[in-house]
Order: sequence, then structure tokens, then C-alpha cells
Amino acid sequence: MTETRPDARPEDRPQNRRLYGRASGHKLTERQQTLVDTRLPALQWPDEGALEPEALLPGFETYVLEVGFGGAEHLIGQAQRAPKTGFFGIEPFLNGVAKALVGIDDHDLKNVRVKRSDARDEMIRMPDGAFEKIFLLFPDPWPKKRHAKRRFVQPDTAAEFARLLKPGGRLRLATDVRAYADHALPILMDTEGLTWTGEQASDWRENPPDHIVTRYQSKHLGDIEPVFFDFLKI
Repeated sequence: MTETRPDARPEDRPQNRRLYGRASGHKLTERQQTLVDTRLPALQWPDEGALEPEALLPGFETYVLEVGFGGAEHLIGQAQRAPKTGFFGIEPFLNGVAKALVGIDDHDLKNVRVKRSDARDEMIRMPDGAFEKIFLLFPDPWPKKRHAKRRFVQPDTAAEFARLLKPGGRLRLATDVRAYADHALPILMDTEGLTWTGEQASDWRENPPDHIVTRYQSKHLGDIEPVFFDFLKI
């Protein structure tokens, strides 16, 4: 199992890995740009050194990580539901980060910190057992076989998920792309410390009770109905 890497830096990432896809999209609105300029610096965390959730967001009972939060609807919704939980969101896409800032501002949330970054660089700097839950919802699918190495779920990232979860903590992966489901499920099932909770089809075919349906999910852009793979840290 991967050990904590408090001194890890982006340059320590394996050289055959890089962040694929766009870093930004359409021009930000005036409000979004203002929030990026004024709020984001305080809500992000340093690029180097250990990342201790309890130090970055002190006073919360538990902590949750969302990797690649997209339009931030799920992140913001979960944070509203659980004010005693600290939430950390990591997203490389500037427009998604800007939307998260709008949500944080609109609802005056004090329990969320976000960073525009590659989550792989941030996860290796976090301590063992830091999170009660980790969400990876509808990640970029890279459906072509030759692009499989670009998918976020790989043996090393799966091991990091297992390391970062508390005993009894949960990882949720959701996807609406068959190639991604077929790629990720065996990797997660083979990951030491994780056990799949699915026992019957409804366990992965139906929205979990605590799930927040986002606009992206509602668009049905994938080639299958969404599947939800919940894993327990043992």
C-alpha cells in the first residue's frame, strides 16, 4: 500500500503520466472571474508540503474528498447537507472551479475548500485515513482502448483511494460509459483494502440514497445508464 508522501511534489509523478484534456473552456463571467481572483487564493492550499485536512479545515467531525467535481453541483449540495463535515474538492478545469466558488459564495459555505489541480498530485500529500468518503463521479471516460492509460482509475490511484479512507470509509465511482466501468471495476476490486458492496443489480443501477443528480448526469451523454460502484475500506 502506498505510504504517506508529505514531501511529494508534482515532479515526483511518474513521467508517463500527465493531465489530459482542456484546462479551461468558455470565458468566465465577471462574477466568476472576480471570485477566482479574490476567493480562490484563500480557499486553495499550498502546492508543497503535507496536506492535513484537520489543519486546513479545523473543527469538523469528518472529512470528504471529491475528485474532479465538474460543475460542483454535487460538491456544493453535499456540503449544504452536512455542515459538520469538511469537504475538499479538486478539479483541474477552471470553469468548474469558478462554479464551485459561486456555490460557496451563494450559500455562504464555511466547510468547503477547493483547488484547481491534478488530484493525483494532491492525494499523495495527504495522510492515511484522512477521509470518511471519497467521490469520483463521471470522470473523463477516454473510451478508446488506446487512451485507457489516461483514465483516472489506475492501480496506483486506486491504492491511494484505499490509503486515504478511514476503516469503514467509502469510495464511490460513478460512470455512464461502459468502457470506463469495465476498466475501473476490476482494478478497484483487486485493490487491497477495498471491498465492493454491490450484491444485486439495483445496488449499482439505481442512484444511491445520498446521491445528488447533476445536470451532467441528466443529459445522458454516455452509452449506458449510470452505474454506481461503492467500495468499503476494510
